[in-house]
Amino acid sequence: MQGNTVMARAALLAGALGIALAASSAALSQSGYPNRPIRILVGFAPGGPSDIISRVVGAKMGEIMGAQFIVENKTGAGGAIATQEVARSAPDGYTLLNTPVATVANEFMSKTIKYEYGKDIIAVCPQAETANILVVSPSLGVKTVADLVKLAKEQPGVLQYATAGRGSATHLTSELFNMVAGIKTVAVHYRGGGDTVKDLLSGGVKMMFSSIAPVQDFVRDGRLIGLATTGPQRDPAFPNLPTIAESGYPGFDVRLWIGMTAPAATPKDIIHKLADANTKALESPEIKKALEAQGFAPMKGSAEDFDAFYRAERAKWEKVIKAASIKVGNSAWSPSRASPKHP
Repeated sequence: MQGNTVMARAALLAGALGIALAASSAALSQSGYPNRPIRILVGFAPGGPSDIISRVVGAKMGEIMGAQFIVENKTGAGGAIATQEVARSAPDGYTLLNTPVATVANEFMSKTIKYEYGKDIIAVCPQAETANILVVSPSLGVKTVADLVKLAKEQPGVLQYATAGRGSATHLTSELFNMVAGIKTVAVHYRGGGDTVKDLLSGGVKMMFSSIAPVQDFVRDGRLIGLATTGPQRDPAFPNLPTIAESGYPGFDVRLWIGMTAPAATPKDIIHKLADANTKALESPEIKKALEAQGFAPMKGSAEDFDAFYRAERAKWEKVIKAASIKVGNSAWSPSRASPKHP
């Protein structure tokens, strides 16, 4: 009996020693972080806002942390392929994900690629944001959000809006507006934002929630009519335009945003090192200028701030996606342009 007791105590001590050694080893590894290049996976092609912002902010973070940040473009499935690769990567702080609002939406839309926030990826830091603007063709004859809603209610299911693709931010924002305004407008899906603007200018489609940068010159010269912006405050680019919230829909807040996430088990001290470097990078004048060139503003915050924001966005878009029955599969990520009907 005594021998068994001694053996049991020895086993307990060995187990405790093993745990202590593992913790010590992890602490030593983390204390030396970073000691090799850090990858940022971007789920979209080079040259777009996600790619450019990851490169310029990542380079500045590298200067601050004394490390090299390498951007890798892993395109496909609206960014979900890159998300899944990061979710499956070692949680050691050396593989990060450029995370736009599409990452939130894809979790609920994809039929083939699955991941879950909090279980597979976690927040690191926010980086940049911009509002959308609701624009219409002058031929529609409306000047305010109230005018547009009145017209849509008079012609339910007739008025069409352009999107940059099924499940895109422009699509989701429009469906959210349908929900809160109690109207039914119909999506016309394009392969990207460029074609949507061309058809808006020609009158092929009559309305769209667009990011501000691609349409601001057309609004200023009168070729498109800006009705409202979608952020919580008026946008500096159009201070005279009301927000959607000011136009009768309190709480309406839609921003295009970009942040960074990591595999879910990444240690908190590594997350905080990355978030602190990101905050310092965003305070740099050259980074602010680079973001402005893409139509974005710095979006500062801690890992905890970004986690709370992400979860709120997740709840909002899950509700919209389920209500509008939006699903995408392998063949639907680059939808062809539909032929619009004219109201």
